Amino acid sequence: MNPAAPRELKLGLIGLDTSHVLVFADTFNNPASKQALPGARITAAWPGGSPDLPASSSRLAGYTAELRDKFGIAIVDSPEAVARACDAILLTSLDGRTHPGQFARIAPLGKPVFMDKPFAVSTADAKAMFALAEQHHVRLFSASSLRFTEALVRVVTPETKALVKGADFSGAAAHEPTNPGLYWYGIHAVEMLYTAMGRGCRSVRCVSCGPTDLVTGVWADGRIGTVRGSRTGNYEMHGLVHFEKSTVAVNVQTQAKPFYASLAEACLAFFQGGPVPIDPAETIEMMRFIEAANESSAHDGREVLL
Repeated sequence: MNPAAPRELKLGLIGLDTSHVLVFADTFNNPASKQALPGARITAAWPGGSPDLPASSSRLAGYTAELRDKFGIAIVDSPEAVARACDAILLTSLDGRTHPGQFARIAPLGKPVFMDKPFAVSTADAKAMFALAEQHHVRLFSASSLRFTEALVRVVTPETKALVKGADFSGAAAHEPTNPGLYWYGIHAVEMLYTAMGRGCRSVRCVSCGPTDLVTGVWADGRIGTVRGSRTGNYEMHGLVHFEKSTVAVNVQTQAKPFYASLAEACLAFFQGGPVPIDPAETIEMMRFIEAANESSAHDGREVLL
């Protein structure tokens, strides 16, 4: 006799001010979607939003209505109500400043949480959230969807990662004062860099010139990784991963499978009891990497120790 199929998980959304919520809803709630993923359904959501952030306030009402009317998701009146109604949480609020407060409201309920980027906008907030998660025995991870693009993970595998000698990534890095520097959109390229390099960055320099930020990180073992962020509106994501005898290009634009489909798969496996995809210590280091880059940029590119 075949074992019974796993129970369909009830997922909740907290923060409806990003297009990511529509992608998640199409993946989990639309069986006709090309990226439909059985095993979970989004059943409840809380809008949230940041009135002082136009990218949030301008989209909140429209996304909320679409989730309710097109995908049949119940809109509730608090993060706590979402957590009580669901088995696991997708905390998708656009504004990283809101994450600590929202997570503090749901952590006591003990549900597993995926937190969309940027996880935090300071190292202190990142550490505090993981400490709170540990206190309440909450399984928590955060990641950019670009970590999971097949264009990258077929180059950096569990077998090849230890062989990486360096890496360079470029991508969009529009600035938003409330989520400064690479926290806002440059986080994608930073996460791709860390997917290739892993933890261990010792120091950072960031040179900001016109529409470009160039961040150079030196790892404790002597490896060098860079992030080139563009504020010109170029949203292509590229990378070079350097090995001892070869350099392999990563071109996200050539990948047919949407990277958010790969992220949704990682979230579902995690919610079903799989391992935490990203070590919390790595997420904390990435927040410090960006924080140090901001400090360096503000002081004419001087070296900042992590």
